[in-house]
Amino acid sequence: MAIEWETQLAELLSELSAAQDDLLDVLTEKRRWMVAADAGQMADLEQREQKVIAALQACEQKRSGLLEQAAAQGLPADSIRSLTTSLPGGKADNLDKQVKAASHRARLLQHHSLTNWVLAQQTLLHLSQMLEIIATGGRERPTYSKRESGAATGSLVDRAA
Repeated sequence: MAIEWETQLAELLSELSAAQDDLLDVLTEKRRWMVAADAGQMADLEQREQKVIAALQACEQKRSGLLEQAAAQGLPADSIRSLTTSLPGGKADNLDKQVKAASHRARLLQHHSLTNWVLAQQTLLHLSQMLEIIATGGRERPTYSKRESGAATGSLVDRAA
């Protein structure tokens, strides 16, 4: 029975590793195109992103199935890490290394995702500030004011103002 568990867990961890590496590549490339402001190249990434999503969902389904089987057999079923460490023999050490590597890559992916999110937020902030300048005609007064509301319109919208 242990050989079957080791094989199934090794397959899961191998598939997860490949999906994580693909996601890391996609996030890196996406960041490059966001910095270059190349919407066309970013749109081209969509198919790759969908494939990575499908691979990660397949890993999640496989993980859930393995943990359900483990629970049915009375093995630890709260995580792949606990299931791996409960296996007898020296092969559990190799699986534990794979689990730690997958965990490390997951943390790296979180950092890359956060970096991309911050870049997107900064871009939105910049665009918002540009719209504010257009709306106020470059004046330092706020866009919305109870006083002199007619003078607050942007010159691009209403040239008479």
